[in-house]
Amino acid sequence: MFRMKLIFWGSISMTTKVLIIAEAGVNHNGDIGLAKDLIDVAAESGSDFVKFQTFRADDLVTPSASKAPYQIEKSIVDESQYDLLKRLELTENMHYELIEHANKAGIQFLSTGFDISSVKFLIGLGQNLIKIPSGEITNLPYLEYVGALNKKIILSTGMATIEEVKKAVEIIISAGTPRDLLTVLHCTTEYPTPMSHVNLLAMVAMREALGVNIGYSDHTLGIEVAVAAVALGAQVIEKHFTLDRRLPGPDHLASLMPLELKEMVGSIRNIEIALGAPEKQPTEHEIINRSAVRKSLVARCAIGAGEEFTLDNLAVMRPGTGISPMRWHEILGSKAPRQFSPNELIDL
Repeated sequence: MFRMKLIFWGSISMTTKVLIIAEAGVNHNGDIGLAKDLIDVAAESGSDFVKFQTFRADDLVTPSASKAPYQIEKSIVDESQYDLLKRLELTENMHYELIEHANKAGIQFLSTGFDISSVKFLIGLGQNLIKIPSGEITNLPYLEYVGALNKKIILSTGMATIEEVKKAVEIIISAGTPRDLLTVLHCTTEYPTPMSHVNLLAMVAMREALGVNIGYSDHTLGIEVAVAAVALGAQVIEKHFTLDRRLPGPDHLASLMPLELKEMVGSIRNIEIALGAPEKQPTEHEIINRSAVRKSLVARCAIGAGEEFTLDNLAVMRPGTGISPMRWHEILGSKAPRQFSPNELIDL
């Protein structure tokens, strides 16, 4: 059997830049060719990872389980959740093919394991970053297993209360994962998510309450919320994308088109640059502009030598190459050391 190991895993530091995950998810519709096209789009966008989903329907869902409303909207009417997921499984061989394709495309492959056996399989492929989906946040044995791996973990928190998130974080850390290896993603499990349901400040609240790295898994239409999340401190952004929102399947409608994905990545990288450092200092170009834009003390009219500086004969005007107006009260009432012409910069 052909096997391809993952590469590049040591190159990403989750503290040096925003880690962008292009979420292909199940938007491949079970088609390996479509999955490879999604990889190419993710690579072209400049994303750090292209992410899929690893599961076996037999281990994930009972045959009688009903579909979520978002799964119903764009799927076969009489198809069960089990049948839907069965169609969307990636086989082992498909994983190997996709990893090879991602390596050639120059993007890192990532997949979410929805059960312990799937996580074990992904680790065997060389995956050192574990993504926990929102649905597993109350899966105690799963959380304990993943927490004991001592690997970087990204935890999605869709549908969860802050108490449930705290408990999951506690379990993961107690199992052996250092707190600084854990990133918690704010997420709203609605496809697409209305703006009124985003509640982006919850992401910041989780950082304060849990003392962990934070990020955002975005299911809104458009890119602005993901970009705003970066401005608020997100270190990881995850966003679904597709080749065509008209394709059948549960996630296409809430996914970005290829050009939108590329625009999102570019916008995030610009925001990273714009955020700068947590200090207020003028840039080199601002310092150059000071003399032209700031003001100095000047003579409002002719002033004789020995004459007292007053409100009537002093003014504040550009350029800023003379005495700063911040010395206004110091200069008022003092004597002119020499004669000054109208509009002449004051000196002492």
